[in-house]
Amino acid sequence: MTMPLDNQRHLFDIEDGITYLNCASHAPHLKTTYEAGVQALGRKYHPWTIDNSEAPAEAERLRGLFAGLIGATADDVALINSTSYGAATAAKNLPAATGQNIVVITDQFPSNLFSWRRLAQDSGAELRAAAWPDDGNWTPNVLDCIDADTAIAALPPCHWSDGAKLDLMAIGQKCRDVGAALVIDATQAAGAMPIDVAAIQPDFLIASAYKWLLCPYTLAFLYAAPHRQNGAPLEMHRWNMAEPAPDAIAVEYPDDFNTGARRYDMGERNNFVNLPMSIKSLEQLTAWTPAAIQETLSKLTAAAASMARERGWQVADDAHRVGHFIGVRPPQTPPSDIGARLKTRGIHISLRGSTSLRLSPHLFSDVADIGRVFQALDEELG
Repeated sequence: MTMPLDNQRHLFDIEDGITYLNCASHAPHLKTTYEAGVQALGRKYHPWTIDNSEAPAEAERLRGLFAGLIGATADDVALINSTSYGAATAAKNLPAATGQNIVVITDQFPSNLFSWRRLAQDSGAELRAAAWPDDGNWTPNVLDCIDADTAIAALPPCHWSDGAKLDLMAIGQKCRDVGAALVIDATQAAGAMPIDVAAIQPDFLIASAYKWLLCPYTLAFLYAAPHRQNGAPLEMHRWNMAEPAPDAIAVEYPDDFNTGARRYDMGERNNFVNLPMSIKSLEQLTAWTPAAIQETLSKLTAAAASMARERGWQVADDAHRVGHFIGVRPPQTPPSDIGARLKTRGIHISLRGSTSLRLSPHLFSDVADIGRVFQALDEELG
């Protein structure tokens, strides 16, 4: 049985008077991550001190850490810069044709939609969006959309606006039954809840790292299943070609790619600052474990759900939402500036999809923070 974690606020630099429940937008860095970044800046500040073997080794360390969080191996993971980069890579390597369909969900996050819309337009396939569920249970609607003509299902583990979840194991099985590829945007899940690619069996899984993975911006990870590791990358550069040397002394033009998913690595992957920072973050997540984070944060979002229901607000059924963030919907549409109003009170949440007030805590949060948010909302919304 997974045990909840003690409050970890001491590991973050959060000022008194700040109630930060906006990790689904940007998670704050750990103190150790920040310190690693300050130290790493010195490498570019004094480039004559750079050891060219360090960053490539850090890239491999980071690749392995992310793999461990999702039940993969380092060979299965590419280092990229964004979810959109990963979706474009997947779309380049997955065919669709006239008469077929590509399944998404309504109001899916744009980074995992634009590439599929373009692929549908170019191929003559239908872009098919599963309808919003009344009870927050997306899975039946998604399963109904997947049929013998489905080429690709490009989906998240949960809706980004409110945390209503999808059963990816059931969806993965349906995709395999009809011969469809499965692409997952795990940006709002990786690091905060267990993900097992062996059980889900996606073709590709993407996760931007600046949210629940507690990493710097402009870093993401792309998991490619073993049978998808022979595709075409978006870029061709020294580091995703075969046997790259730390020092580019000789001019070499290999014909083969680097091993495993490394062929999909972005150019300039050996970022002197992002790599050591991200290693610190993923080491801490590994020590905590996504399962323990999920168990801990579930108690906070359960409190938020209870407070919302007491007010007659709409919230997804507990069985159909993730535990690390939640969207609550008042009867009246909140004003578009509600986030800015709360910010003046030192409270940070997000309005998403025009109706969902999204609360996304982390291990530095407690139930008092949840109560503070609702007290402020009562005053602001009347």
